[in-house]
Amino acid sequence: MRKLKNKELNRLTVDEFKTTDKTPLTVILDNVRSLNNVGSVFRTSDALLVEKIILCGITATPPHNEIRKTALGAEETVEWEYFEKTEDAVTQLKQQDYTICSIEQVENSTSLLNFEPSKEKKYAIILGNEVKGVQQEVINMSDVCIEIPQFGTKHSFNVSVTAGIVLWELFRKLSQ
Repeated sequence: MRKLKNKELNRLTVDEFKTTDKTPLTVILDNVRSLNNVGSVFRTSDALLVEKIILCGITATPPHNEIRKTALGAEETVEWEYFEKTEDAVTQLKQQDYTICSIEQVENSTSLLNFEPSKEKKYAIILGNEVKGVQQEVINMSDVCIEIPQFGTKHSFNVSVTAGIVLWELFRKLSQ
């Protein structure tokens, strides 16, 4: 086996990315404090053709060198918007018929393994603060809370790892 060179990967150009059909997913970052996590979510969102990222509260916005360090330019391709309050972003998306999905451990959560997205719907995926998770007020506005099964001693994944797992699984299911 030979490792492929970047030019052999046949990736989209920035212009092609902006005009290609996107996965019907919008990511909401609810007070994510690490700029490296923000950049990582941009990069994952680019890879999986996410429609948009909404940055809320204390979540930093581009342009910023610390975001760029992990986004590697994805902050230039993935559309983004900022809201001071996550609740305002959720309200707007509900008015646009998005299904609101908080990624959080709550009573009666739905396992990511069992969540079956519909190709006829649009989804907003909310990822929370590294310490406090998704705000309870935002959970109360959600249509569903999705939980990633875990089997070790820790009670959560890093938010950027969570984004990768959830977005890949939803992309996979919506692409079938």
